[in-house]
Amino acid sequence: MGTPSANETGLSLYQAVPLSEEPGLGALSLPGYLRDVCDRYGDAEAVVMHSGDDVIRWSYRDLWQQSLSVAQALTARGVGKGSRVGILMTNRPEYLSSLFGIAMTGATFVVLSTFSTPSELEHALNTSGVSVLLYEDRVLKKDFTAQLAELAPSLLEGGEFYSSQLPYLRELVWLEGVTALEAPTVAADALSAATHWNDFIAAGAAVPEAVIEARMTTVYPSDPGGLFFSSGTTSLPKAILQTQRAFTLQFWRWPRLWNIQEPARCWTGNGFFWAGPLTIIVGSALSSGGALILQALFDEHEALELIKREKVTLMNGRPHQWARMQASPGWDSADFSTVRYVTKGEIIYSHPTSNSDWELPNAFGTTETMSILSSFVAGDPANADAANFGKLLPGNTLKVVDPVSGEIVPMGERGEVCIKGPTLMMGYVGKNAEDTFDEQGFYRTGDGGYIDDQGHLFWEGRLNDIIKTGGANVSPQEIDTAIAAFPGVKRTQTVGLPHETLSEVVVACIVPVDGADIDVDELTAFLKSRLASFKVPRHILLFSEEDYPLTGNEKVKAGELKTLAAQRLA
Repeated sequence: MGTPSANETGLSLYQAVPLSEEPGLGALSLPGYLRDVCDRYGDAEAVVMHSGDDVIRWSYRDLWQQSLSVAQALTARGVGKGSRVGILMTNRPEYLSSLFGIAMTGATFVVLSTFSTPSELEHALNTSGVSVLLYEDRVLKKDFTAQLAELAPSLLEGGEFYSSQLPYLRELVWLEGVTALEAPTVAADALSAATHWNDFIAAGAAVPEAVIEARMTTVYPSDPGGLFFSSGTTSLPKAILQTQRAFTLQFWRWPRLWNIQEPARCWTGNGFFWAGPLTIIVGSALSSGGALILQALFDEHEALELIKREKVTLMNGRPHQWARMQASPGWDSADFSTVRYVTKGEIIYSHPTSNSDWELPNAFGTTETMSILSSFVAGDPANADAANFGKLLPGNTLKVVDPVSGEIVPMGERGEVCIKGPTLMMGYVGKNAEDTFDEQGFYRTGDGGYIDDQGHLFWEGRLNDIIKTGGANVSPQEIDTAIAAFPGVKRTQTVGLPHETLSEVVVACIVPVDGADIDVDELTAFLKSRLASFKVPRHILLFSEEDYPLTGNEKVKAGELKTLAAQRLA
């Protein structure tokens, strides 16, 4: 790749190499991407899912055909450019065929969290303007059919469906839940606007494939592709609209950045309604000619067996999930011998069967940038610096500004990180561009950090989360990463609390794995060997899962946790 544009002003403004110089890219629309990988890998295995005694195995050709069938079915219902189609499912094959099938029609997919409460689901459906919802009727104890009937009682009245509660919704397409724990309280076929998945697909057979092919020729990388929702820890989740190109660029990038040299068999314990798991798993698997090994919802016992049986090579998850695996009775008989790539995988690497020496490249991104905007390439020695989050990726421009004045600060000085580039969102639904981007088109992330003259980003966490203790800045993220590597930790969130002489004191709030007994002195000694002394928490507080404040998406409510920690210390 060429040389990034020079910055001779001495200011914290850096432009990466042009996107045109990025290696390894293929087609940049979603239908074009799927055609590209399916043409390359054809009969190779692309999707695997175990469900009881049954196993679904799709080749790349199968994935294409299944996606085409969804596109035909949606087209038969009038879906096309300008339409928004919701996906409310666990990680299952139909999720993937829905995602690509929606894109083939020219419509925009809207990914909805299976953790949603009724009020959150109502907000998401109405904000996004979903007209057709593809959904799984039950997920564990959640009954989404009952939720929809509660939100829009006219769904049960029969006849033509219209609802003032869900004014955009016109049709529901449902599948049986693969994780259902209880019988439904409302039968999906009792809803006037509901169609079973099989009937939905069958009705699309009348649409000629040539019509879908013709549509795909006018689906452009710059078209809307998908809509995600922010985690919403302090307010209602924001609807984030992304282009087709935002997805496909990240799909193509992961194998290069992670130095994946073989077809990757990829597993995740996290839902595809989050940007990171979706881009990492789909991109690492399909762009390398590998396979997605699907698990509907994370269960540590099933995951250990699945990883062994399917010879998984890439594991994407969170340290607390690895801790749950370690605490499982199946840990001793687990087999990680095929696993090469693990996100924050110290616990997995500690298993006797592990033989990987791969190191996760430091990277930074947000949902607004469709995951990463900076990253190292695996194997770069500079990755050893935990504070360095890699080089700005091609096509991106980054500046660091004073959070109050908005003026660009001198190179190397701390401030607010601002970004623009090819994976930056089109915007927030319902917000004007001037309320979202600055006058130069930059998105102000709300994250603190600085850059060097080589384009490396040193990220320090959310500006309002950075802990200032004894005159030093401490990133909770860095501390939580270290704590998560300690055996028995299920969740961890570090906060700063007021202190008379230090300004703030570092406090770690931890939920142990069920049955684990965390020795605070041992954990403190563990952290002292990995962190500078001023970063080691002055207080370590243990919480039960029930007392830990979480959103429906399992994001920590940091403000509430601070209050609880202060009460505990008082």
